[in-house]
Amino acid sequence: MKRLLTLFAFVLSIGYAQAQSADSTVQMDPKDKIALNIQDQASYQLAMRYNDPELAKSALYRLIVRNPENLRYQELLGSLYFELGQSTSAALVAMDILEVNDRNIGALEIAAYSLEQVGALDRALPHYESLHLLTGDNFSLYKSAFLQYSLKRYEEALNSTNMLIKNAKSDEKIGFPKSQTETQEVSIKAAALNLKGMIYLDQGSKSEATTAFQEAIELDPAFDLAKENLKKAQS
Repeated sequence: MKRLLTLFAFVLSIGYAQAQSADSTVQMDPKDKIALNIQDQASYQLAMRYNDPELAKSALYRLIVRNPENLRYQELLGSLYFELGQSTSAALVAMDILEVNDRNIGALEIAAYSLEQVGALDRALPHYESLHLLTGDNFSLYKSAFLQYSLKRYEEALNSTNMLIKNAKSDEKIGFPKSQTETQEVSIKAAALNLKGMIYLDQGSKSEATTAFQEAIELDPAFDLAKENLKKAQS
């Protein structure tokens, strides 16, 4: 976490210098620019086809430097970093995109997931909240509620879970790990009820927690995590 914050600070410190450098770049002849763009686009496509992510990234960097106004290349770079599991780099690219367009859905998704992966929960939360506001997606609302809970923002977390319980559709599912190789899918409403119980349990309200866990199990009788949490609430 400390390393990530240091990297963020470093990136911010060089941002102004990069902007000055971009502004001072000699304008390229439009025909030369088009020709070079075509070459690098072809290089990127071949690199992706042949599973060579390093070459693909190099091509994208050249395209970004040459076409700073075209966010599509940054979007591709952020997606590539994300797919490679390079969460810090993915988050930094996504946040640069959001500086230009804070309603970019793909960048919001990458920023939210990547920042969560590196443990920067307080930075990930606003992106999940924005995703829900822009798309109405209940998965983003669940993730918002879970991060609010993790950050001990219990009142906000309860508001989010109550909204989710009210609005979740019966066919919406979310996965919970059972082991390193297995995942259990349950309805997102059951997941929200389980989370609601966890919030109450953290606050010492065992009776309310028990009710929430029982309701989650009624919806999904095989919900292992809710069963474990119910035992804690009743102990």
